[in-house]
Amino acid sequence: MQEYLYLTKTDTTIGFVSKDSSKIDIAKNRADNKKYIRVVKDLKTLKSFTRVPNRYKNLVRRSTKKTFIMPNGDSFRVVKDTKHNLLLDRLDYAFSSSANLSGEVYNREYAINQAEVIIAEPNSKNLNPSKIYKLGVESIKSIR
Repeated sequence: MQEYLYLTKTDTTIGFVSKDSSKIDIAKNRADNKKYIRVVKDLKTLKSFTRVPNRYKNLVRRSTKKTFIMPNGDSFRVVKDTKHNLLLDRLDYAFSSSANLSGEVYNREYAINQAEVIIAEPNSKNLNPSKIYKLGVESIKSIR
């Protein structure tokens, strides 16, 4: 099954979304050694990728618009009750990043030209990105 690069309004911003992270690398002109946020549709899908430290399970379960970097270095955001779930319900999970060149501001024309599939015409207004927290076994650190 071919994986596409989608341009869509996510739960936090206008973004590139794909199950193939290399497609996002190309669209953003970004080094392929950097990791992306993996957005999942529910906690069951999250559990298939990682284990949340016990002391943070309730925090992760109840959070919205928050990304968590797990102790293994992978980052996840559980998306609940948004229009973005219509796509995630079909994909289960996807890698996600803002729809812009790496280090640049959002450019609508550029984003549209890079995408293979456009899910509804995204507004030109870019929203605030998610908050990012790094979870350790015994500590939590705010990154953004």
